[in-house]
Order: sequence, then structure tokens, then C-alpha cells
Amino acid sequence: MEYFIQQLINGLTLGGLYALIALGYTMVYGVIQLINFAHGEFFAAGGYVGVILLNFFAGRGLMDTHPWLGLFGAFALTMAYCAFLAMAVEKVAYKPLRHQSRLAVLLSALGMSIFLQNALMLTQGVFDKPYPGEKFSGGLVFGDIRISVLQMMIVGLTILLLVGLNLLVFKTRIGMAMRATAQDKVMTSLVAISSNRIISLTFAIGAGLAAAAGIMFGLYYGSVRYDMGFVPGIKAFAAAVLGGIGNITGAMLGGLIIGMVEIFGAGYISGQYKDVFAFIILIAVLYFKPTGIMGENVDDTRV
Repeated sequence: MEYFIQQLINGLTLGGLYALIALGYTMVYGVIQLINFAHGEFFAAGGYVGVILLNFFAGRGLMDTHPWLGLFGAFALTMAYCAFLAMAVEKVAYKPLRHQSRLAVLLSALGMSIFLQNALMLTQGVFDKPYPGEKFSGGLVFGDIRISVLQMMIVGLTILLLVGLNLLVFKTRIGMAMRATAQDKVMTSLVAISSNRIISLTFAIGAGLAAAAGIMFGLYYGSVRYDMGFVPGIKAFAAAVLGGIGNITGAMLGGLIIGMVEIFGAGYISGQYKDVFAFIILIAVLYFKPTGIMGENVDDTRV
């Protein structure tokens, strides 16, 4: 039972990271019906910008005197950077092709993913970059069960970001404009809602969440790598499809399921096949329910 609880905690931690990345996929698809395959690179860029900022703050002594303030600053600046990066990518790679065929947009997304990944490789190198996470070591121990400070931080911050996103989408005028744009872009333009701004904002919010996940991933695993966005990005996409593409609640649920399945599969069956279990579940769910667990929203709850 203690081993099961430990794996459950690990699964919640990993699932929260997948959920944050999956939200970017599902939000963009909900608004413009586009699968942004470059989204995983925002996750990787966030990890790199985070480590650069944390090292900068450490060099100025901030991480010794006020480590949590330095971490908060790293999160805020990294999320802002990746948000602007996503808006630039949308303007360059997606907006000119918005009225073209789906295939053209898909190829543009794949090309942008390769471009961003190689840009990270050329600017940051091919070797793993260690994360300065020693200030956030320690945790709680209950017998054989250990909950680290990083796990508590990741789960807590993930819940905070998910709740904040739900409040933004369903309780604010911006969220109302996003849902209206997802329903009918022509009608929204007739009531003075700029669909271009809403689409850019959607990209920015999704990339900001992915950037936060990138920092948490680096802190949790101790390092980042230029191509680290590919596999988590594919799993997060699987999570979005599993929950119901275009459905925010479904993306959260799908991310948690993928994380749980991966951890429990690695713990009880074999760690060598941990990347396979998630897709086995995805194929099984889509075979019996192609629209995902929550279904694809087609009403005013879609984003």
C-alpha cells in the first residue's frame, strides 16, 4: 500500500505537468481547429529560459537570501517570454495560412517545431544543462512514503494555474470573447471582437502554461535538454485527445490519466515501456469513444 501511494503521488506530479502542456494544444484547437505541433518547443524553451534566469539570480545572491522570490521571478519572466514567442510564431507561421488548407497549416506547424528545436540546439548546445534546484530539496516522510518539496510545489502550482485558467475562460470578458471566437469568428468581428487578438492571446496563454511546466520539469528531473519538448509534447497531445480535444476539463483529466498510467505501468510492469503505456490507453479509448472521455465540445464551453 505504501508503494502504491508513493506511485500515486509520482503520477499526480507527472500528470500535472502533462495537463499544463495539454491545455495549450486544446485551447488552440478549440479556437482555430489547429494542432500546434510546435507547442512542445515552448515547453523546452521555458525550461531553458528558467535555468538561465535561476542561474542569473543565483549569481546575484538572490537564491541564497530569497530563493522563493527568485523562483517566482523566474516563473513570471519565463512565462512572459514564451507567451511573446508564441505570439510571434502565430504571426509568422500560422496567421498567413489561416485560410489555406489544413495540410498547409500542419506542415507549417511541423516546420516551426523543427526550427525552434534546432534554434535551441544552436544557442544552448547539445548537452544537458543542470538545474539549480538544491535550494528546494527536502520534504515530508511518512514511513516509506516521501513527498518532496518539489512535488508539493508542482502539484500546488499546477492546481493554481488550472484554477486560474478556468476562472479566466469562464468568468471574465476575455474568456467570453475566446469562447465566442471559438464558436463563430465572423459574428465576433461584427460585435467588435478582434479574432486576431483573441487567437494571439490563446497562443500566449497556452505557451505560458507550457513554460511553467518546463521549469517544473527541469527542477524535478534536475536538467533540461534542447529536444526535451518532443516526447512530453506528444504525450500531452495524446492527453488532449484522450480527454476530448478542445475541452479544457478533458485536457486536465487526460493529462492526469496519462501521468498515472505511465508511472503505474513503469512501477508495476516495466520502466522500459513507460512511453508505450500512455498510447495503449489512448488507442483503447479512441477505439471505443473517438471523441475522447469528455467529448469534443461544440457549444459555448469550448475554448
